[in-house]
This record gives sequence, C-alpha cells and structure tokens, in this order.
Amino acid sequence: MDALVARIRTSPVITIDSAHTITFTPDESIIFDKGTRLPEHSNGMIFELLDTSGESLLSQTYFSIGGGFISTAAEIHKVVAPLKMEAVPSCPYPFDSGKKMLQLSGNSRLSVPAMKRLNELEFRSEEALNKGLDEVWHSMRACLERGLVTEGILPGGLDLPRRAKHLHAQLLNDPEGATLNDWLCAYAMAVNEENAAGHMVVTAPTNGAAGVIPAVLYYFVTHEGGTQEQVRAFLLTAAAIGGIIKHQSSISGAEVGCQGEVGSAASMAAAGLCAVRGGTTEQIENAAEIALEHHLGMTCDPVKGLVQIPCIERNGFGAVKAYVAASLALRYTGRHFVPLDSCIAAMKQTGMEMSNKFKETSLGGLAVSVTEC
Repeated sequence: MDALVARIRTSPVITIDSAHTITFTPDESIIFDKGTRLPEHSNGMIFELLDTSGESLLSQTYFSIGGGFISTAAEIHKVVAPLKMEAVPSCPYPFDSGKKMLQLSGNSRLSVPAMKRLNELEFRSEEALNKGLDEVWHSMRACLERGLVTEGILPGGLDLPRRAKHLHAQLLNDPEGATLNDWLCAYAMAVNEENAAGHMVVTAPTNGAAGVIPAVLYYFVTHEGGTQEQVRAFLLTAAAIGGIIKHQSSISGAEVGCQGEVGSAASMAAAGLCAVRGGTTEQIENAAEIALEHHLGMTCDPVKGLVQIPCIERNGFGAVKAYVAASLALRYTGRHFVPLDSCIAAMKQTGMEMSNKFKETSLGGLAVSVTEC
C-alpha cells in the first residue's frame, strides 16, 4: 500500500488502459466535500468522478459497515447487524445467543470451542479449518511483531509518533519492573500502529479494534506457554462470542459507537482466554459479559477521523480489561447477575440512542475538543 500511494503521488497521470490516461495529482485532484450524514449509515461516502467542467461522469456510494465489510447503496438495506444472515439448520450446535450456547453445552457436555469446531466442520474439512485458524494467528502475530520493531511518524497529519517499539524496548530492558498491563499495551498498540499506517491487520472484529485479541493471545503464548491447540481453541471461542454479538447487535462503530468495536473485541478475547485456561462454559459466558459490560456507552470519536487517537491506546486498555474479565470469571463459578445476552441488548439500545456525533463521524467528543496550535 505504501508503494501504491507513493507511485500515485510521484506520477502526474493514472493509466486506465492502453487508450486512456487521467491527469491526476492527489493534493489538487481530490476534493473532500464533507456533507451531511447519509441516511442509510453513519460511515458512508459518495465517490464521484468529475470532468474538467465539474460534470459528474461516474458516481458510486459505499458504506463501511464494520469488520472489514463494504456495502454499496443497493446492498445496504440487505445487510443485517452487520452481516447478511443465513439460516444453517445443518449445524449440529446452532447457537445465536449466550443462553442457547449454555443450554447446548450443558446438554452435550461439549465445550464452547468444541461446539464451534463441529459447526465449522459442516462447511470445511478439519485440515482446512486448522489451516485457516493457523493462518489467522500467524497473520496476527506477524502484524504485532512488525509493530514492535517499526518506528516513525504515522500518516494522516497528526504527526503522531509510533510508541510500541520504544515501550517494548523498555520492558525488555527491565522485565522485572514490567507489569501485565505494560506488556498488553505494548502488544495491542503495536498492532494498531500498523493499522494506522495502512498496513495489514486481522479484523478482530474490526480494524479499529484489531489489537485486543492479538495482544491477549500473544501474551498467553509468549508469557504463559500457550500451545498451538490452545491458540485454535482461543480463536474458535472468540469467534463464537463475536458471532453472538453480531447476530444480536453490531460490531460497527458507525452503528453503536466504540462499545461495539473495542467492547466486542474485549468480550471475544476474554472468552477465548477463559476457555484456554480451563474455564467452564458458564465461566466463558461470564468473562464475555464482564468485558463487554465495562465498555458500555463508549463513543467512537476519533480525532480528524483517523484511527489513531484515542483508538491506539484504547486497544491496550481493551486488552487489559479482557484479561481482568477472564481472571475474574475463573475465580468464581460462572453464576452472575447480568447475562451476556442482556449486556448485548443494553449495548444495542445504547447505540440506538447514541448521537451520530459519537459514531465514527468525528463531529463530537474528543474529536472536537482538541485544540490545534
């Protein structure tokens, strides 16, 4: 991506095909016309190609609906929370709620990752499933480790320096003085600095929340000796919780604020960690609920519309909350007052009542409270 952007900026033309070229210089040719919110979704953009007289030659509307998914104006009304849903009666353990997950696990005496694995095997072979899970983890790990060794200024205009490498170096130089919180923040920030640079991340469940799950899982593997099988179980469990949240609410900051992004990521990570540390289904459901509960009401108000402030640090805090949630759940039986389903319902209702100023539009909150000097 860096090479593509550099090529566009250094060449005065874009070649369409052998017969057509366009004179194009980004600073002069791109006009950002910030209008009112599109009625279908907070995170929408209209792209128009204009000729020299200003007449529109081509127009297309796109919506970024969360989780790396893009919809056109024609598709947006077919999208549900935020994925197109499809009934799958062939799944041996179909659960779309925490309550159903608990019931099926109790009746079958299977763990959450075991049920999720059997459901996935209806669509792909065991070899393909394991390969896919390993690829997700290797991609997360590669992204995180790139972030730990890369320095410089993040693009976008805030002139924000990368901090993960410096923080990680400090921890390596004084490991006895380093806390769990320090390591988790370094790992999560490394991922989200890569995201802020436009580099490859795993949407988990979104780009803006991509650092939480890798940070918690990387800590478990490198500091607590997690195995390959435990990594797979972690990801299967996280996916199960993420699926429930998507089905009942949303993971999109443009729909429900950052509670749906970092909150969902923390919930998924807490459940995954609880599972691989021997938690029961009741404890896993509890861990997911604790992590999500303490993100309720969180707005999405990025400064200048960039996924940098407060997003990068916020992933570190999300990772810390996920770890604490798993630890708390494991210290008790799993019985608790607020079910996961009720917590997800609260998130959805809060998101519906949240002003659009706090849904990725950068029109309120921290985004308009920063004084530029």
